[in-house]
Amino acid sequence: MSEAIPTTATPTAPSDSLEFCLRLNRAYATLTRRLDNALSNVHGLSFGDFMILYYLDRAPASRLRRIDLAERLGLTASGVTRSLLPLEKLGLVARQPDPRDARVGYALITEAGQQLLQYALASVEPIAQEATRMVSADEMGALTALLGQLAGINLSNT
Repeated sequence: MSEAIPTTATPTAPSDSLEFCLRLNRAYATLTRRLDNALSNVHGLSFGDFMILYYLDRAPASRLRRIDLAERLGLTASGVTRSLLPLEKLGLVARQPDPRDARVGYALITEAGQQLLQYALASVEPIAQEATRMVSADEMGALTALLGQLAGINLSNT
């Protein structure tokens, strides 16, 4: 067995950019865990399920092409398909083919999905409010814009 040899080098301090990314990731993980717990305990949803319902509900005609939903969620097209299957089985979302192009498929939120989403919003809103209670309205706008830039969000895909 070999012993670890102590080094005399001091660790390099991370750059401000790396520190920001590390803290952003930790904040994401912490918030996702809290939101997952609240949603699963009360509504039987994961935060990922909630986001699918949320984005579909906000879309024109409450439907999105699967590829557009994948972009909003930061998933691949196959990842979205896998995520939609359990929601389809529960009757929360449905598939809708495009009558003009058989290659295009839409996901749409059902009435049951919209109702569950309204209940779920009541559970997640207090968590979001608490998480951002120390952020002023001006800071919230700037942070939201920054996070949108980091995610590659523009006005056409919010």
